[in-house]
Amino acid sequence: QVQLMESGGGSVQAGGTLRLSCAASGLTVSSRCMGWFRQPPGKEREGVAAIAADGSRTYADSAKGRFTLSRDNAKNVLYLQMNSLTPEDTAIYYCAATLTFGCTGWIDRTDYHWGQGTQVTVSS
Repeated sequence: QVQLMESGGGSVQAGGTLRLSCAASGLTVSSRCMGWFRQPPGKEREGVAAIAADGSRTYADSAKGRFTLSRDNAKNVLYLQMNSLTPEDTAIYYCAATLTFGCTGWIDRTDYHWGQGTQVTVSS
């Protein structure tokens, strides 16, 4: 059974940083396509970034240059380092995992397992 547990959310001021963590069980983070999504208040969920089993990363335009995906294979944890945060980054952030190696079509896939989400609030 796949379980994903996010942590690291919180409240920061604009320009601040946060690192989100996603502890996984039931799968190996280094051998699956995994990603981060977010749902801003009153909006639909949107993709932030994804990493395939081969280590290739894809970032949404909103994340490029500010957010960095990484993983700790020994701990089986996926991270999202978020820098230069703005109020527009305020959202619930979700960790997502597939049972495939690649991330083809990662934005629109419907086969994700989801974590419960962690709140990120950025104040101006």
